[in-house]
Amino acid sequence: MTTKEFEQLANQAQIYQQQMQNVVTQKAALTMERNELKKATEEIENSKEESVYKIAGPILVKADAAKVKKDLEERLEFIDLKVKSIEKQEGMIRERLEDLRTKLMASEKGKGR
Repeated sequence: MTTKEFEQLANQAQIYQQQMQNVVTQKAALTMERNELKKATEEIENSKEESVYKIAGPILVKADAAKVKKDLEERLEFIDLKVKSIEKQEGMIRERLEDLRTKLMASEKGKGR
């Protein structure tokens, strides 16, 4: 492997590492939002109130508890799908990154670096 090819692989690996970091950050943010939504849904389920307050921009609005719960559950479904998609993307990036690392290590061993 030439020095130029080695540098190209190293640059590709760096790009994949940045992509992996972005994916992990997105996944963490979605996981945190999912946990908050689950907690809010549980609170509505445990409450005997027929109406609750929800945030609408900078204000609180009184809303039907069943409707708010349904909205939260729909948002949870959306987030779950998004997390699954991100996990697939994470797996693909991880595979590519490992493949590049293997090639880079093999190249270094071959050249005695």
